[in-house]
Amino acid sequence: MYKSRNKAGARFVDLLEAVSRVDEEMRIRFTSPHPKDFPLPLLQLIAERPSICASLHLPAQSGSSTVLQRMRRGYTREAYLALVERAREVIPDVSLSSDFIAGFCEETEEEHLETLSLIEAVGYDQAFLYAYSLRARTHAAYHLQDNVLESEKQRRLAEIIATFRRVAAARNTAEVGREHLVLVEGPSKRSTPEKPTWTG
Repeated sequence: MYKSRNKAGARFVDLLEAVSRVDEEMRIRFTSPHPKDFPLPLLQLIAERPSICASLHLPAQSGSSTVLQRMRRGYTREAYLALVERAREVIPDVSLSSDFIAGFCEETEEEHLETLSLIEAVGYDQAFLYAYSLRARTHAAYHLQDNVLESEKQRRLAEIIATFRRVAAARNTAEVGREHLVLVEGPSKRSTPEKPTWTG
């Protein structure tokens, strides 16, 4: 809900709906919402408007309910998976991306394995993957122990990256032979005159 001072608020879905009517050729994408911010009307709007990209960023952070509780994320693994299932029911060809943190405070090996299994269960098209680093003035800094060894964080991060790449490669292979409308933004950072590549 967006609300300016001393005025009635507007729901995000209403703002997105209004923007989607500006130009049918325009492509709209929004990033970094909290998983709690996907009510059914929002998913339905995305499904029915071609101008809104069928692409959702659902930052999970962890696949373990106990880690999510320590992170104070406000949802469980089960609730997250239910959201993914609902999104895929409403938007059949939806593309999903996420964020994951390896080695959050007090993370056990079992909790780490739950993250790997979530990545496999969901099948993300893109992910932003990091090793945990303590940030000042956060709940974790005040109340939790950053007690996972750096070497362990890096090992777990490598496993998360490998799992994501394997799952994403399988999803990409399944797309061979299909046609998609894509937005090409320009040459990629790694593009060279000898080997031009594009990003979009």
